[in-house]
Amino acid sequence: MDQESRKDQQPAIRVSAMPADTNAYGDIFGGWLVSMMDSAAGLTAARYSHGRAVTVAMDGMQFHQPVKVGDEVSVYTEIIKVGSSSMTIAVEAWRRERHRDSSAMVTEATFTFVAIDDNGRPRAVKG
Repeated sequence: MDQESRKDQQPAIRVSAMPADTNAYGDIFGGWLVSMMDSAAGLTAARYSHGRAVTVAMDGMQFHQPVKVGDEVSVYTEIIKVGSSSMTIAVEAWRRERHRDSSAMVTEATFTFVAIDDNGRPRAVKG
């Protein structure tokens, strides 16, 4: 999806990348970015399923460009498939330099969540 397509959509998470999140080269750790994406997808899954949902898979992770300290990172989610207890969620992370208006997608992946009950067993998605 391009930047124009994202203008009217609210991100599931928006956060500033900080120095503590960097690797030895000064770029933001890929693991930090994956964590933000998983958190955003988890919020989407919990809201859609009206309860607890857990990550069971992550597919198709692609890094397009690095995130720098101070960048605003916005993570967008879209539920693309719903099963009896599972949800497949497309996730994109976009960066915007602190003093700029334009954004660029930095990574994308597909996450699969399963709705679970209080005993940790799969439950029906209430959608």
